[in-house]
Amino acid sequence: MRRIIIASLGVVLLVSLAIFVFYKNNFRGLKPAITPAPADIVDIIKKNKVNNEAREGALGQKKGEPVDFALNLPEGFEISIFADNLPNARVMALDALGNMWVSQPKEGKVSLLVVKDGVVVEKRDVFRNLKRPHGLAFDPQDSYVLYIAQEDKISRVRVYSEGEMGPLVRLDSGGNHWSRTIEFGPDDRLYVSIGSSCNVCNEESQQRAKIFSMKKDGSDFKEYARGLRNTVFFTWNYVDGKMWGTDMGRDKLGDDLPPDEINIIEEGKNYGWPTCYGKNIHDTNFDKNTYIRNPCMEPFEMASHIDLQAHSAPLGLAFVPEEGWPEDYWYNLLVAYHGSWDRSVPVGYKVERIKLDAEGNYLGREDFISGWLTKNNESLGRPVDIMVQPGGIMYLSDDKAGVIYKITYKGEDVGSELEKMDLIRVNYPRPNQDIESPLTITGEARGNWFFEADFPVYLYDDNGVELGFAIATAQSEWMTTKFVPFEATLEFDKPTTKTGKLILRKDNPSGLPEHDDMLYLPVRFK
Repeated sequence: MRRIIIASLGVVLLVSLAIFVFYKNNFRGLKPAITPAPADIVDIIKKNKVNNEAREGALGQKKGEPVDFALNLPEGFEISIFADNLPNARVMALDALGNMWVSQPKEGKVSLLVVKDGVVVEKRDVFRNLKRPHGLAFDPQDSYVLYIAQEDKISRVRVYSEGEMGPLVRLDSGGNHWSRTIEFGPDDRLYVSIGSSCNVCNEESQQRAKIFSMKKDGSDFKEYARGLRNTVFFTWNYVDGKMWGTDMGRDKLGDDLPPDEINIIEEGKNYGWPTCYGKNIHDTNFDKNTYIRNPCMEPFEMASHIDLQAHSAPLGLAFVPEEGWPEDYWYNLLVAYHGSWDRSVPVGYKVERIKLDAEGNYLGREDFISGWLTKNNESLGRPVDIMVQPGGIMYLSDDKAGVIYKITYKGEDVGSELEKMDLIRVNYPRPNQDIESPLTITGEARGNWFFEADFPVYLYDDNGVELGFAIATAQSEWMTTKFVPFEATLEFDKPTTKTGKLILRKDNPSGLPEHDDMLYLPVRFK
């Protein structure tokens, strides 16, 4: 009996030692994903704003006094809290009124943020008691019809009405990777991504680790692509209309394998999971079969377009539009990294800029927003969804901090009036002048600003919503290098903010970026 007790104690000690060693070696990597934030990001950003004022001598503080854990952005960009008190905020969608809808899966609800003059004035929990609602998408032809993807189904409902939510398609659920993301494609079909039920396995379900498409009523539900372990977010490149998606690689192969991926996703193609990853690498740790040739070679499996750091957990992605953004950001991709847990040294917890040329070729990458991961391996937040708007506006959700950030480009790279005076001049309206609809814009531009005697003009509010579009026409012979008078009449919708941006864009029929140019003019709305 005594020997049995001693042996049992020995087993307990060995198990305890093994658990201790495991957590000692792994807690550093797991810590930022599971522990509470060391501080409130809302307070941090407010303090950072105060610190910026202090650099100008405000509030009697020392100039340049540092603020702990400040978020870092490129010069010319500013970040603010658009909305807070949104636990587990994930996917964002804007409706026809300029209001924002946000899914909160762990809360089982979808909330409405009522926006007035660019500020959230009210928050309502509109849809409750849902099963992990994640994806949100408005019908492109009727932006009052909202589609909601829960773990086990896709439903639609007419917002701001008494209409009932009606299920369209049932989805397989259970196991790992519960999120279901939906988006409307250029073909007016609704797409849904469904992650695998496991880390790595041969799926029994015919729906898992795939993307499907369907008609708006849920009919013609069919497979689009497979072999995608967990492509939580996807979007379309506005240049060529191709689908791009982020995909998370499997766990338990070490700190740096396999890479997370950005894929260009094509209909009918297989992207490798569970047998292959990255640039057609065979996962021999899982697949023990012997092959005459590499089973991961194209056309049988598709290689990743861009390999990312393993376990960084890429989620939301969005292409940067031209209007209102710096020229060197055009065609680039912004990607949100939720952050690692299965890695000894944490990575991710940031937004990265993927540099691409106009054809989508990879040129490199750099941090766009960082600072959520502290030196003590704690995280202030975990970025999720990205919504990029014309006019230099971006929204970013954070499911750990429970906030929506607003990032605004305040720089002059787009072209101030003074910088462009040798190319184009605006007589009316003047910068920061009050305007109302209809707006008549007058000025003069050199002949090469026109093509076929005209060029386009856009008006945006500070939420990035396009309010109106017009064609400015030359008022005299335009085939000259001299200044030519122009005029445009622009009617615009009611703005959601007090200020906005007027953009006069050089006509560029060649489509070549080196021939692009534009004039940015800040305006106020009466």
